Amino acid sequence: MMLNLIDKIGDWNPQLFRELKGRLKFFNVAIAVATSLLLQLVVFLFQFREFPDDKYSLTGTYCHLRQAYERQQNQLYQQSNQSKIAEFNDFISKNFCPQNEIDWQLWWQNHWEHIFLTFSVIFIFTLLVAGTYLLINDLAKEETRGTLNFIRLSPQSETSILTGKLLGVPSLIYLVVLIAVPLHLWAGHSAKIAFGYILSYYAILAASCIFFYSAALLFSLVSRWFSGFQPWLGSGAVFLFLFITMNLASVYSNTLNNSTAWFRLFNPWDVTNYLFPSLFHQSNGSPLTNWQFFYLPLGTSVFSVVGFHLLNFGLCSYGILQALKRCFRNPQASIISKEQSYLLVAFCQLMMWGFTLQVSKNSHTWDQQVGENYVFLTVYNLVLILSLIAVLSPHRQDVQDWARYRHQGVSSYKSVWQDLIWSEKSPALVAIAINLAIVTIPWLVWVSLISVIDANDVPTLLSNVVISFKVLLTIALSISLMMIYATIAQLILLLKTPKRSFWAIGTIGTAMFLPPMILQFLDISSSKYPTVWLFSTFPWAAIEHAGATTIFMALLADLSVLALLNFHLTRRVRLAGESATKALLAGH
Repeated sequence: MMLNLIDKIGDWNPQLFRELKGRLKFFNVAIAVATSLLLQLVVFLFQFREFPDDKYSLTGTYCHLRQAYERQQNQLYQQSNQSKIAEFNDFISKNFCPQNEIDWQLWWQNHWEHIFLTFSVIFIFTLLVAGTYLLINDLAKEETRGTLNFIRLSPQSETSILTGKLLGVPSLIYLVVLIAVPLHLWAGHSAKIAFGYILSYYAILAASCIFFYSAALLFSLVSRWFSGFQPWLGSGAVFLFLFITMNLASVYSNTLNNSTAWFRLFNPWDVTNYLFPSLFHQSNGSPLTNWQFFYLPLGTSVFSVVGFHLLNFGLCSYGILQALKRCFRNPQASIISKEQSYLLVAFCQLMMWGFTLQVSKNSHTWDQQVGENYVFLTVYNLVLILSLIAVLSPHRQDVQDWARYRHQGVSSYKSVWQDLIWSEKSPALVAIAINLAIVTIPWLVWVSLISVIDANDVPTLLSNVVISFKVLLTIALSISLMMIYATIAQLILLLKTPKRSFWAIGTIGTAMFLPPMILQFLDISSSKYPTVWLFSTFPWAAIEHAGATTIFMALLADLSVLALLNFHLTRRVRLAGESATKALLAGH
């Protein structure tokens, strides 16, 4: 029967058959089974450390006489009679709760609940951290041995190969967890936890595994320069993320009232605490109960909380799998295409603004909520756009190929603008501009609404219009700065020098962070010298202290620099196309 099952697996997914055949050997399986059983025994016995023996305290949690003695103790403390208090404490220390007065049913229920919650935490760390390590390490070994190229050349589809990796590489980890699942289910049943909640936990855990495992495979493909350090770096990052977010979920519950709530969706702790409120022993319950998305009360229903988590994991995992398909067959390809970048930026805006607009204790109006989150939104979008500049900007050879075909008129049926918007080998400036426009749309809506809705009279309306005009100018200033950085990066990638990517990253990093550091070092504050700060990476710091005319002049200066850089870039691309065409003709 086992042979027939293995044969069927081989027919369905040869890559999965290869992974299982190499890992499910007798010795490995025996170690996995023994590890799981030993872990279950240790967890079960560890919970017996507080077993109510014959010396269980009269004021213990499970003693039926506890309430009577606590009332007597409170009365003595209110009377402040030290002699009677000492006599009472001496009595409590020398007498113990009778065995027939111990609430054994409650003790066993709490005992099973602790076992259930312990395994819930162990499952998350084991599957996500250990599974991530195994997947990255497997691809790193395949790359070192040279077998990964043979897999790429196999007739299997990318989906089949990647599915085989996801299911086969962590198979021993799956086995350890599956053997512990019966005890986990029995503990949940004995603790009177609803079976639907347990299934929801398993669904969230499976979805998070797919997301983190897909991200691990993508990380392994795009970070080959880390060599043997890849597995430790990837799994360490996952462990650090889980550890930090677990502390956030247990201590800082109010962080779900702003745009950072989206990033909390990628950890399973909040939803696990929502399903099992005893996990972090929070007196006010899970913070997800007040969770909102565009003012929609998601936290009022288990179905909406679990469904939204699964939807988020599903969409993000699908996006990562699309990037995996691009990078798997062609390691030199960019992670995402220009078309996919537009969808990515729009999706990020939807999620970040959705969690920005939710009612909190400190802010009740939508303009206050956006004002409290503008720092988060600005930083997130800055990182997002800079990442897209690094990913979408093509290198010298790709731009040469594109320019040569344009110069020869091979693709004359297409317009230049269509190529700049969709073609992967064309310069990425237009694509970056489109992504910046997508990022700007919610801000434009906010600025236009705040200038009209909050105005009660004509002077207030005029004041709001002036403020909105300054904000719009600052947004345009930020866009122009991002376009300047994108143009500089593209110019550096067209150079003939080696390691152009590192030069581009270093140059952009220096242009972004060196001026603000110098200004801070020289104690040039944005309030005293707003004009200087308008030309830095963070012009928002000077918006309150600079006039509209000053901001407009700074914008004109940035646009002039951008025009000169783009003129130089256009000339460089045209010359590259002409030289490539001449070289091709000379070769013939």
